[in-house]
Amino acid sequence: MNGYIRRRSTDSWQVVIELGRDPVTGKRKRVSRNVVGAKRDAETERTALLRSIETGTYVDPTRELVAEFLARWLRDYARPVVAPRTYERYEEIVRLHIVPTLGRVPLTQLRPTHIVAAERQWLDAGLSPATVLKHHRLIRQTLQQAMRWRVLTVNPADAVTPPRRERTEMSVLDRDQAAALLNAAQGSEFEVLILTALYTGLRVGELLGLRWKDVDLTARQLRVQQAAQPVKGGGVAYAQPKTHRSRRAVSLPGPVTEALQRQRHLQARARLAAGAAWQASDLVFTNSLGGPVSRTSLRRVFHELLDRAGAPRIRLHDLRHTMATLMLAVGEHPKVVSERLGHATVGVTLDTYSHVLPGLQAAAADRLAATLSSAGRAGMADPLESANVDRN
Repeated sequence: MNGYIRRRSTDSWQVVIELGRDPVTGKRKRVSRNVVGAKRDAETERTALLRSIETGTYVDPTRELVAEFLARWLRDYARPVVAPRTYERYEEIVRLHIVPTLGRVPLTQLRPTHIVAAERQWLDAGLSPATVLKHHRLIRQTLQQAMRWRVLTVNPADAVTPPRRERTEMSVLDRDQAAALLNAAQGSEFEVLILTALYTGLRVGELLGLRWKDVDLTARQLRVQQAAQPVKGGGVAYAQPKTHRSRRAVSLPGPVTEALQRQRHLQARARLAAGAAWQASDLVFTNSLGGPVSRTSLRRVFHELLDRAGAPRIRLHDLRHTMATLMLAVGEHPKVVSERLGHATVGVTLDTYSHVLPGLQAAAADRLAATLSSAGRAGMADPLESANVDRN
């Protein structure tokens, strides 16, 4: 078995692997791939093809079904790369939705019309446009990998317009409700966690993955370096945040710094009480034995505190939105809010919290009018005084 490369055009090559002759028909068997790029790209493809054939992992792309490709994508690409929780979500979407509708289509024969029909079927079955949009993005992501693996030359999902995400009213607390929640939380087992969430805007996973080594109480700053993610069947996995923007430094106001100092003392007492049963995890927020906080217990207590405060029931994650909304409402620069939240760009922040912008624009317009008005008065003489001067 050998292979060779031949030029098809200026930047296009054909990689051919000779597999000998079929023992029954006597016909020559070969595998070929077309590669666009430099000759070294074709050399890389030839080496990969030879390796896959020699190890028995080669899959004929002309016969591979979408279901078979997705299983390979999950195994060889997604599982080693993405966080456990993300992998579980991908696997569930593939198993429950994509394979039943597209799985029997040969991958190389997949067309935009197949994807359009599948997305229409999901919408008709009652899935929300936001959910179908996530499915669309996953399909496009997998097909991009098929292009990188030289199985496809174009991505059929690129020609499909996905459904628009429906804008929903964001659930946040106003200033008085947030203050009432903090008062209701005093003395509860999750007082410091809730206060930290409201003042820092950390995601729930970032809060539950926060370690003492990432907190500098002297500098009044914490660094988001990992996030806790629940794993199917129980347990918790820890992974780095997805983007470098999410791995960020967050300044701590006085109330949070003081609360975290109390948390450290309380945790030291709990460690002494637990003795040998204590789990040394370095986590800032733990259960009574030093292990990860139960999200179920946290959710239950949080809702009880909201009820006690007379505030509407929201998700703990919505304290992140509450922080951003309150900061923007008092005139904080969107860039500062964006960096605090760990958004990819300030545009994401402005789009997410566009409901706050009309009020900010009105306030800004009033400030501009006041500035120009005061400047005009300073540069103009009083018309009555001018009239008196003229008469004299």
